[in-house]
Parts: sequence; C-alpha cells; structure tokens
Amino acid sequence: MDVPEAAVYPVLKGKVAIITGGSQGMGKATASVFLRAGAQVVIADVKELEGQATEKELSQFGEITFVRCDIAKSADVQNLIAATVEKFGKLDVAVNNAALTPDKTQLINFDEDYWNTLVGINLTGTALCCKYEMQQMAKQGTKGSIINIASINAFRPQPNMPAYTATKHAIIGLTKHASVEGGSKGIRVNAVAPGAIFSDMSAAALEIMGTTMEEFAPTVSNLRRFGMAHEVAQASLWLSSDNSSYVTGVCLPVDGGYLAK
Repeated sequence: MDVPEAAVYPVLKGKVAIITGGSQGMGKATASVFLRAGAQVVIADVKELEGQATEKELSQFGEITFVRCDIAKSADVQNLIAATVEKFGKLDVAVNNAALTPDKTQLINFDEDYWNTLVGINLTGTALCCKYEMQQMAKQGTKGSIINIASINAFRPQPNMPAYTATKHAIIGLTKHASVEGGSKGIRVNAVAPGAIFSDMSAAALEIMGTTMEEFAPTVSNLRRFGMAHEVAQASLWLSSDNSSYVTGVCLPVDGGYLAK
C-alpha cells in the first residue's frame, strides 16, 4: 500500500515522550513521527534486539533511546520512568501502545493461561504505565498528555478474540478514569482506537485466508483500504500536542469509518 505520510510540524519541540511497544508497527511509526515533530523519544519494548535496531534506525530524526521494559512488571515500568527522567530530565507525553496479540478462541473455549497473560499485559500493564507516568507528571507540576492505544474491538467485537476485546474495552474505562484523576493536575488522558491497520501480520493473514488486500479492503473501512501505521501515529501526535489542549477522556477511532457502517 502507498499512502503518503502527512507533513509533520514541530508541535512537540522541547517535549519528552515515552512510547511503549516502540520497536515495531504502530509504536515505531509513532516514534518516527514524534521525533520529526521535535520530541526527545524513549522507546520501550520487551524485544531488546528489535528495540536497539529501531533506536539506531530512527536516530537520524532526533534524540532517541531504547529501554527494555516488560510493562506487566511494576519494577520495569518504574525503571522506564526513572531512565527517561535521568536521560532527558522530565516526562511530558506517553503513548501506551504495548500489547499482546489477540487470542484466537471462542469465549466458551478460551485458554485461561493465555487470558491471564493477555490481561496482565494489555490491561494491568497499561494501568501500571498510567500510574507511574501520572506520578512523574504530577511531581513535575507541569502539564502532560497520555494516550492509551485501544481498538475498534472495544466498540464492535470481532469473532474469537474474547480476552483482547475485553482488555481493549477496559482500556477506554481506564482512560476515562485517569482523565478524571489527572484533570486537576493538568494531565490529559485520551485513547486512540485503530481499525484495520496494514502490517506484515495483516498481509500474512490475508494470504492464509486466500484473499487479497484489494478484495478484502472494502469490508474493513468505508475508505475501501487498510489504514497505515503512520496515520494512527498522526492521531497520537495531535492528542499529544497543545493543539488538543481541551481534549481529555475521549477515545478517537482511526478506522476509516468502519464504526459508521
């Protein structure tokens, strides 16, 4: 797919941002956009080699560092915040993007171990990120912006993804609650709900299904195409910047109109 990237302006100049799950996919695209928008960026991921490679690749755009972090572990998240502050002196923006891939069973047959693992990462991990990000922002006494990555599954469940759907629905509730707590401290908390976003994984899935992107695209959006990771990144950029200074507690779908169907 060839969807040109939108222009990026320095709306995050002087800001420090954390992006979890930043070594690939939407996280990597968000790191690229944020760097070009002027931010100093910390990418966090459990995948160390991929994280180091992404740090090296994106360093051409600005100051970036990689910190290994398993967001399901409180100590790892606390270390991520501490490492960010040690490196760049503060924390202004966080995009909580890290998540485990969807389960592939019906609710009546779900794997209980996988359920607990997925909930531990997608929900508890995101909550831990919010907890320690908000603590740091409140300690600084400066405004901050947090974006949690949800999914259109939160609004319209897809087959065979009970745990994933439940966690992404819960992310929206977590976001709303965090926005209430953060409001008096000048901390805005919002969510982004991506729809069908093109990736190596989606391309492989289409091949398994025996179909092509052109044939399948009309079913996933009113724009008759898949979204691109950089389009999701632009939504996170807007919510991170002062251009959305009166926006908090909302979930922004980036789905090509899928939810309007």
